[in-house]
Amino acid sequence: MKLKLGIPKGSLQDATVDLFRRAGFHIHVSERSYFPTVDDPELECMLIRAQEMSRYVDDGILDAGLTGLDWIRENQSDVVEVADLVYAKQSFGKVRWVLAVPEASPIMGPRDLQGKIVATELVGATKRYLESHGVKAKVEFSWGATEVKPPELADAIVEVTETGSSLRANKLRIVDTVMESNTKFIANKKSWKDSAKRQKLENLKMLLEGAMAAFGKVGLLLNVNKKNLPAVLKVLPALKRPTISNLSERGWVAVHTILDERTVRDIIPLLKKAGGQGIVEYPLNKIVM
Repeated sequence: MKLKLGIPKGSLQDATVDLFRRAGFHIHVSERSYFPTVDDPELECMLIRAQEMSRYVDDGILDAGLTGLDWIRENQSDVVEVADLVYAKQSFGKVRWVLAVPEASPIMGPRDLQGKIVATELVGATKRYLESHGVKAKVEFSWGATEVKPPELADAIVEVTETGSSLRANKLRIVDTVMESNTKFIANKKSWKDSAKRQKLENLKMLLEGAMAAFGKVGLLLNVNKKNLPAVLKVLPALKRPTISNLSERGWVAVHTILDERTVRDIIPLLKKAGGQGIVEYPLNKIVM
């Protein structure tokens, strides 16, 4: 059994390859090939633009792939959404497609776009958004550099953003959010009904979600005398309850927990003060619930 898997080429490529690495799959992308190698004989990878991914999965050319909810809706693809993977090119979060206009524009909302020109790469979804507001406007496909088109080439744009910094740099003002999007792990409906492929897809889902759950978290291991255990436990925030096990030396235990990496610098001194010894911090690749 071979599962044909689409890896998004472009802005999501590096983040996706890194996520698979954390999940235990090493994907090597060559600059000269659209067929990355992967250390799993059951997987066959192909680089596909995120904008096109859902169409190829819907058509059955690929069994599965990773792409944004925005492009699934843009293409109106009929696919199985296997997993919700909230990561983007700059951060592990959602992105927004926003309606933006020049700072000095009188346009304050979508209804002000009647008879205007809107430039975007997300043509279909933008047209449906305008229709939902009862607005008729000309929606033009933008081949890139969309932020520089207003006011000479368009009255407004619909553009994707994570932080809004590029829009502000081009003196644009966000008027409304057209949609939020994040990465989806999708599958072809026929492939999903195939028992062998579905099992592989479910295993991938578990491992990818485990890698997502571990992002920003670390493991912490320390030894403590039982008399100081209550003070140590009071300091520790835990994913659930810390694991406590007896050491060979009577009266001592090992405490094992998981916590947010950003809290470690504050917690370790408190643990030391509470009686913790031999404190070890280590990175995590996956947390499988």
